[in-house]
Amino acid sequence: MTTLKSKLKEDLNAAIKERDELRSSTLRLTLTAITKEEVAGTIKRELSDDEVQKVISREAKKRREAADAFAQGGRAESAERERAEGEILAAYLPKQLSDDELEVIVTQAVAEARAAGAEGPRAMGAVMKIVNPKVAGLAEGGRVAAVVKKALAG
Repeated sequence: MTTLKSKLKEDLNAAIKERDELRSSTLRLTLTAITKEEVAGTIKRELSDDEVQKVISREAKKRREAADAFAQGGRAESAERERAEGEILAAYLPKQLSDDELEVIVTQAVAEARAAGAEGPRAMGAVMKIVNPKVAGLAEGGRVAAVVKKALAG
């Protein structure tokens, strides 16, 4: 069985052979981030695929934030590169939920939380507790929170 980390390494080697600078530098940086994570604790360890996915997800989020920052700063070329790197990383992550799919999950969770007696500001936490395990890795926290707030306000 191929691990996600070994798949990244294989793809990196292929990108180097194909002289794909963007892909190879993106994968190289991501593998470095994974290695850093592996040696971060007191004991060096292999990350599970889930943990590797979290690292990739964090790296992809950094790219999106950097792309936004570059775009606001009028550096379109840099923004474009960050976006392209983000797309390369996104290919290694589970497909993100669409807005509609996310709203359906949140609506059910709101109903569930209200049925359990969660009202007012406390409802947010109760709903997030129900939603988070269902959307882990499939939607970003900030996006989820925004949809939950909207659902609770509505």
